[in-house]
Amino acid sequence: MIRINPHYPKLQASYLFADIARRVSAFQQQHPDKHLIRLGIGDVTQPLPPACIAALHQATDEMANAASFRGYGPEQGYDFLREAIATHDFQARGAQVDADEIFVSDGAKSDTGNIQEIFAQDVRVAIPDPVYPVYVDTNVMAGRTDAAVDGRYPGFVYLDSTAANGYVPALPSEPVDLIYLCFPNNPTGATATRAQLAAWVDYARQNRALILFDAAYEAFIRDPELPHSIYEIPGAREVAIEFRSYSKTAGFTGLRCAYTVVPKECMAWDDSGQPVALHALWMRRHTTKFNGVSYPVQRAAEAVYSAEGQQQVRALIDGYLDNARTIRRAFEAMGFACTGGENAPYVWIDAQRDAWAFFDLLLHRAGVVCTPGVGFGRCGQQHVRISAFNSAENVANALQRIRQALQ
Repeated sequence: MIRINPHYPKLQASYLFADIARRVSAFQQQHPDKHLIRLGIGDVTQPLPPACIAALHQATDEMANAASFRGYGPEQGYDFLREAIATHDFQARGAQVDADEIFVSDGAKSDTGNIQEIFAQDVRVAIPDPVYPVYVDTNVMAGRTDAAVDGRYPGFVYLDSTAANGYVPALPSEPVDLIYLCFPNNPTGATATRAQLAAWVDYARQNRALILFDAAYEAFIRDPELPHSIYEIPGAREVAIEFRSYSKTAGFTGLRCAYTVVPKECMAWDDSGQPVALHALWMRRHTTKFNGVSYPVQRAAEAVYSAEGQQQVRALIDGYLDNARTIRRAFEAMGFACTGGENAPYVWIDAQRDAWAFFDLLLHRAGVVCTPGVGFGRCGQQHVRISAFNSAENVANALQRIRQALQ
């Protein structure tokens, strides 16, 4: 008799974005003529940078010629991309990262979900709340929790992120082994200072813990005082793995390309207390279960670092940041407390009522789709996330509709 993984039924009723899609689909069936403006799920809407398009075309032409055709590439990524990443994303900021410490993948979602496989089942996991659901669900699937009680899983150490602490959680009051952090944060848009990240690095070093640092939105940082990478913090190479993505940086949500950095100094420990290099473990996992990102896509990612690509990507992100600022100012003018919208593409809004109720209000009265904060955790109740990933025209129209709906 074939049996299922007994941990999958522990997952709560529905995945957040699937539930949103179900409600939106029902609304559209009832109102087929209503034009929806989507400011919910964080998918980009603007075209790829021209430099990336040109690189895609050139690489595709290479695949049509026997002399330049490429089959399987290195699972870790081509050297041309890994070296560009190391140079531009880290070394240019004074962060020590070598090209062979970079693993190119098809998405930060995949990597942040898969990384937990290399750790023992009984590690103690610290989860911020609110949080990107993938961090939670993949650890539940792996059997690190009991069934959820009142929306939380026994077995996790939850790190509350609220207005009182600026949505940057405090250090845990009990021992933990694995710590998930995301800055600029999804969903709150909050950012962490060097001092705040240094406190986490110090904690991890003192407690033999490991930080999984999701920096998928670092390209939105405009404040020169804010760190873009955890490796800008002394000692972080010993205790942190960093994840990045081209999805929001350069609009690659449809192309799929990201990368993970695992420094060679980064260690965990076996049952006998001996240190084990996580770089070697992730190399084994990555090369066993992944066949690499396609050559044309990696050439397109390389083009992000060209002079033209850098200008085009910055202009793309500036447009989204303009939207974010516009959204935040509009909601604040309507009397709502907000965070994010600066150095981040998300605006986190205190809706002053049930999160799903506010979602339904905006959907049915304004024809605008947002994301209910409760889907990110208990601390997200009475909040919604508004995404800046749309055109300036659609954002302006959405805000006008929202103002009318809330009158």
